[in-house]
Amino acid sequence: MVFVKGAKAVMKVLFLPFLKIPTGHHTVADALIRSLERRISSVRCSKIDFFSYADKLLEKAFRVTYLTWIDHSPQTFVWLYRNFVYPSKSTKHFNWYEIKFLDKMKDLIQEEQPDLIVCTQAFPSFLINRLRFYGITTPPVVNVYTDFFVNKLWGIEGIDYHFVPDQTMKSQLVAKYNINPNRVIITGIPIDECFHSPTPYHSIPPYHILISGGSGGLGDIENLITSLPQDKNYYFSLLCGNNKKLYKDVFSLKKSNLKPLSYISSRDTMNALYNQAHAIITKPGGVTLSEALCKRLPIFIHSALPGQEEVNMEYLYGKKLIYPLDVSAPIVDQLDFFFREKDERLLWQQRTDAYMSEIECPAWKKITELLLTYSLSPQKYHQPATATRSTS
Repeated sequence: MVFVKGAKAVMKVLFLPFLKIPTGHHTVADALIRSLERRISSVRCSKIDFFSYADKLLEKAFRVTYLTWIDHSPQTFVWLYRNFVYPSKSTKHFNWYEIKFLDKMKDLIQEEQPDLIVCTQAFPSFLINRLRFYGITTPPVVNVYTDFFVNKLWGIEGIDYHFVPDQTMKSQLVAKYNINPNRVIITGIPIDECFHSPTPYHSIPPYHILISGGSGGLGDIENLITSLPQDKNYYFSLLCGNNKKLYKDVFSLKKSNLKPLSYISSRDTMNALYNQAHAIITKPGGVTLSEALCKRLPIFIHSALPGQEEVNMEYLYGKKLIYPLDVSAPIVDQLDFFFREKDERLLWQQRTDAYMSEIECPAWKKITELLLTYSLSPQKYHQPATATRSTS
């Protein structure tokens, strides 16, 4: 535990994810809270879903609509995401957002009185950024990006610090938005510290393959599992998350080399599974990808939810860090190529090591430094030098 002479008796950090869906926004916030509370005796962390705070009924309606939309009409969701959220543009103002939510954001900050705000999702960051451009001062704010790109909803110019996954994203923020490079820190997408040790390398079959659909068991899992053969060289553990129907369906198949696993809440249990695995087949969610990269697990992509997961997949595929699967072709043949080709495995390992070496500082460590710096300062509220009053 850290205690600094002269610092405030209690330092408050407000974490702002979005929606009540168990997404990476919440996972990243929870991981950072655990790291901070483990180290700083005087820290008090709050995690608040801003949408629920502002309007519980609207949040519920939006959540249900979102899950139904991506399940029943994914292509229309892709069109909307590509045209209105990604790629990033800094000139777009969402006036209907502002009318509905800016006052609520001011109320929340006033109620919580935090020393530092950490946004793990774009919408709260956008609102705080707009408050500052209207001349309203706030505590220091950090954007923690949970995907491998910046969409246009994020607040950028009026935010104090940006925690990004890699050098490419840092270069984009510096070049496109003229952000001071000292305020853009390559932290990787923050994950729990138990996943920081690489998985011991296994080279001898049978190969243990994890299959993940995320905590909700989403993704095109059904088509994937029907194509898995009874092969003595492969053993599959399927992470069903909260999808009870998927668990029952897989269990009823009675495949000797396919084991369904229900939702795993223990991080140590999940880390043990990683350590036993030779590879992971997954959706391209930012947190799962970051855990697998950190564990140095080969990553195969079975499907992608429309929107950010598709962008993540395109980005990491371009860096040759992941392997998309063709579910219409034999899965084992595609896995065999990787495990039998020593040169390919070596190249993948070199690319992954080089990518992970870009990380400059763990996110929790930089937040700790900021907390201690700001707690010793008499100025509670802060206006970044790049923020100016909007003329819109």
